[in-house]
Amino acid sequence: MQRLKLFLPLAVFVLLAGFLFVGLFLDKENLPSPLLDEPFPAFSLVTLKGPDKPVTEQALKGEIALVNVWATWCISCRAEHPWLLKIADQGIPVYGVNYKDNPEDARRWLKELGDPYRFSVMDEKGRLGLDLGVYGAPETYLIDARGVIRYKHVGVVDGRVWQDILKPRVEMLREEEAGQ
Repeated sequence: MQRLKLFLPLAVFVLLAGFLFVGLFLDKENLPSPLLDEPFPAFSLVTLKGPDKPVTEQALKGEIALVNVWATWCISCRAEHPWLLKIADQGIPVYGVNYKDNPEDARRWLKELGDPYRFSVMDEKGRLGLDLGVYGAPETYLIDARGVIRYKHVGVVDGRVWQDILKPRVEMLREEEAGQ
């Protein structure tokens, strides 16, 4: 019995090391969202461009679109910004959620780097982000024409993500809607 007690710390260590080792190989970009196939959360927020009249989630309905959570303090957001411009130039509606940011900094950012967003709401307190289950910026949601979240991407949208993940899903949704 005494010898068994000596091996107990070793057994605990091996067990914990095993869990950590398995965690190294998990897909870090595939973070499930409880909002998949649920309507985009209700909100009433003003846009960065004004006027001060708030927009709601109803403004997202009518066509397949991307909703991008971004901020000027987010280094990764700067890296993905050129791709959002390209996606918008391809006719894909892109809406923004400016997350926990200074509105003046955000307006300056869009003026300097270009504005891919049909509109970008100011989520200064992060309540919409909380309702979306945002882990941090950037995050991008694919919504269908009814405003239902169909996919969530955590991290930078770049050429690979657009071509291999988001664009095929957009095309699939278009086919589904055309078939209805």
